[in-house]
Amino acid sequence: MPRSFAFLCCGLTLALAVQPVVAQEQPIAFIGARVIPVAGPELPNGTVVIHQGKVMAVGASGSVTIPDGAERRDVTGLVLMPGLVDSHSHVGGVAGADGTSPIQGDVRAMDAIDVRAASIDKARAGGITTVNVMPGSGHLMSGQTAYLKLRDGRTIDDLLLCTEGADPICGGMKMANGTNSQRAAPFPGTRGKSAALVREVFVKAQEYRAKVTAAGGDAAKLPPRDLELEAIGEVLDGRRVVHHHTHRHDDILTVLRLREEFGFRLVLHHISEGWKVADEIAAAGVASSVIVIDAPGGKLEAIDLSFETGKAVDEAGGLVGFHTDDGITDSRFFLRSAALAVRAGMDRQQAIEAVTIANARMLDLGDRVGTLAVGRDADLIVLSGDPFSVRTLVLETWVEGARLFDRSRPDDRLIAEGGWGAGDDAAMHVHADLEGHD
Repeated sequence: MPRSFAFLCCGLTLALAVQPVVAQEQPIAFIGARVIPVAGPELPNGTVVIHQGKVMAVGASGSVTIPDGAERRDVTGLVLMPGLVDSHSHVGGVAGADGTSPIQGDVRAMDAIDVRAASIDKARAGGITTVNVMPGSGHLMSGQTAYLKLRDGRTIDDLLLCTEGADPICGGMKMANGTNSQRAAPFPGTRGKSAALVREVFVKAQEYRAKVTAAGGDAAKLPPRDLELEAIGEVLDGRRVVHHHTHRHDDILTVLRLREEFGFRLVLHHISEGWKVADEIAAAGVASSVIVIDAPGGKLEAIDLSFETGKAVDEAGGLVGFHTDDGITDSRFFLRSAALAVRAGMDRQQAIEAVTIANARMLDLGDRVGTLAVGRDADLIVLSGDPFSVRTLVLETWVEGARLFDRSRPDDRLIAEGGWGAGDDAAMHVHADLEGHD
């Protein structure tokens, strides 16, 4: 069942700016597929109509009125579902904070993303249409994440999903604890000191925000501008979600304490030992973006990672999503994460939601993406079979009514399968620039 949690329930409604896309003048009707709309029950023989970048109609074939002049696509025997939402990715070659300090909230991932990187093409090949691109986790606060729609854009501005207004928010705030952020000075060397430094900077942000409020717009009374404290102030105001890397059960509880102290909205990421504190996570009313890998290794704090974490948190009442952490999990195999969770006992419908609408809600995008429903963005994928079968292939990926991956095209198939030239960013985009995407 869909869940509403405190990280979403702060009276904050984000109206996201619609980025320009290639106009889809002719309606397109996908007819005869097994449709998994997520917003409702599966349709064994369904029809989906899209027009001008939006979903126009969804229903059982024969009950949907197809507009005159619509292009009809027979997808009988195939599966149609919403484009996947990845709540934690590093596509685009993003590089965030450096080694000068453990807290760098003013750093922006959007300033370091290559929108022509082959990793973005690979994400589309895996059916991913929306991503939260994160800086790395080697800092207590490594900077501002970027919410992207994987359109066929030439610049980062073409892909960004931002709030409207004079002061837009285009992502969350990446934080971390555990062993990643324990480094040589000036970084902390212990878990206790790590938490102390985070408290210190949040208190500074509270004080800075109070001074700005007291100035009442009088420039003479405003404190010197501090871009880091401004960004953390957006976290305190609930405008920017904290996306927090954490593995061990005690580290998870430390994050929950910090959230209780300062009131920020929170999504827990990875939670390798989340199954040990599933009740506490659910009781705190925060969401969990879980990593599922079949060959754990590399750090002791993840040694107790379990395929059953998604099931445990879901059954405790928590909102669960999955992520790739690309390239920890290759974006082309994202559906496999949810499939492994089902194999470990997670409810199938909840696992479907965990790679679509649940992740969308974690990014404040639930009113745009993650379901096939009238008025939602026309982001969809065409699969050769059941989404959780190892034999299933992503055949097509559509973003806002534009087909941006088609396995029948040689270059796209190369990206999907790998091989010589598949990682050549320039080669992939020569195809896109010269031939265009329909």
